[in-house]
Formats: sequence, C-alpha cells, structure tokens
Amino acid sequence: MSERGWIVPIGGAEEKLRNPRILKRFAEVAGGPHARIAVVPTASRMPDTGPRYVKLFRKDLGVAEARTLDFQTRADCEAPELLDFLREATGVFFTGGNQLRLSTTLGGTPVTEIIRQRNREEGLDVAGTSAGASFLSEHMIAYGNEGPTPRADMVSLAPGMGLTEEIVVDQHFAQRDRLGRLLAALAYNPRPIGIGLDEDTAAFIDPEEGLEVVGSGAITIVDPSDMEFSSMDSARPHEPVTVIGVRLHVLAEGAGFDIPSRRARLPAAAG
Repeated sequence: MSERGWIVPIGGAEEKLRNPRILKRFAEVAGGPHARIAVVPTASRMPDTGPRYVKLFRKDLGVAEARTLDFQTRADCEAPELLDFLREATGVFFTGGNQLRLSTTLGGTPVTEIIRQRNREEGLDVAGTSAGASFLSEHMIAYGNEGPTPRADMVSLAPGMGLTEEIVVDQHFAQRDRLGRLLAALAYNPRPIGIGLDEDTAAFIDPEEGLEVVGSGAITIVDPSDMEFSSMDSARPHEPVTVIGVRLHVLAEGAGFDIPSRRARLPAAAG
C-alpha cells in the first residue's frame, strides 16, 4: 500500500546557522544521509537563494545530494534533466519569495503533477518556507492586509499546488499580525483548518495527517468546523466580518494537532 509523504509548511525566517532544527528535521524525514533534495527557488528573485539552501543541506546537514531546480519560466518546467532529478528526489524544498510566482510559473506543469503524484503515492516529502509554505495546499493565500480583525476584501485567495485540501496556511503569522486575514480566508469557506505559522516554526504533517510543531515560535490553529455564522456574504468592502463559533489553539514546540479528528494534543512532557 502506498503511503503519502510528509507535508512541511514553515513560517519563514527559519534558523539556518546556530540551530537549524527545522531544516535538520526535514533532512532526516527525507532520508537523512541518503536524502536527495530538490530545492525549488522559483518564488525568489535572488540568484543565491537556491545555492544557499543546497549548501545547507549538503555541507551542513549531510544529505547525499541536493540540487537547485531553477524553474524560472514555464518552458523550464519541461526540461528533461530537471524533471529527471525531481522523479528521483526523496524531498522537495520550496524557498520563500512570492507565492504568485510559484502558482503562475509552476501551476499546471509537469513539475506540480510529478510532485503531487509522488507525494500522494510514493512518499515524497515536501516542505516550503514562507511563500513556499502557502503554495503547498489546495487553497493559497495570495496576499492580503494585516490586522487582528477579519474584514471583507482583506484577503485574496488563489489555487495552490494542492498537496492537501485540509489546510490553509499563512506565514510570518505573529510577526506580521495576520490573524484577521486567516480568519477572513476561512470565513469564505469554513471547510479547511487555518494554520498560522510564526517565523522559525514549522508544522510537520505526517502521512496520517498528524501535525507536530517544531521551532522557536508557535502555530495558531483556527478550526472553523463548528462555525455557526459568517457575515462575509453580506459585508461591504473593508467592513469587519462577524464570525461566530470558531475554535482557536496556540501550539508551541512539541504540541500537536490531529487534522482528521480536529483535536489538539499536549507536548509529551506536559502529558
């Protein structure tokens, strides 16, 4: 029986030098010293982004192989040599930048088709930081305004890569005051849960959809499954939106959340 790979959204600004525990943990789940990691820097316009992560994975974290797959145009997404490595990789890492560059460049290409199929059927582990984190799910927050109160027109959604339809991700969460826009995104459609990722914090989602928090910050889980009311359909532009019946959890390192049952769990030491 095939097993889905890990899905690992990271809130951005993850520690890379002194204690790169998030990147180290991802390297471990992707195969440790046998891992072959494809770094996809499409979201970034900085030419050194991909090589910097390749160096981290290879020299600092000791994986067998890491390579930048520089998909800068949709034509690049047909390149046989790049796709061949993607088919052989044990892990894929999406860097930060602009999530719309990811969706407009990679959406509907062999790149996303291969990653989706291999994550679902072959256990390919996939992580993304900042913009890369937003891109992992079916519904992606493209952009929006900051603030704690949800407002109409506060957030714009776009299709993501579609590894999971169970979550909507926002990043740099506490640092950029993004609770309002995550609530606004869920007020449109309260089916998925919202995951607000602080910087240097990751949600390691295992093949059974259990989530574990890793990193120095916290993850805010917004669970709208018992939402009683949302005024999003009648709110005027920029008006506050009424949302009733949403549950919220704030989870630090070691705590977890079971996505299918919508239940939070304590860190092992607190149990």
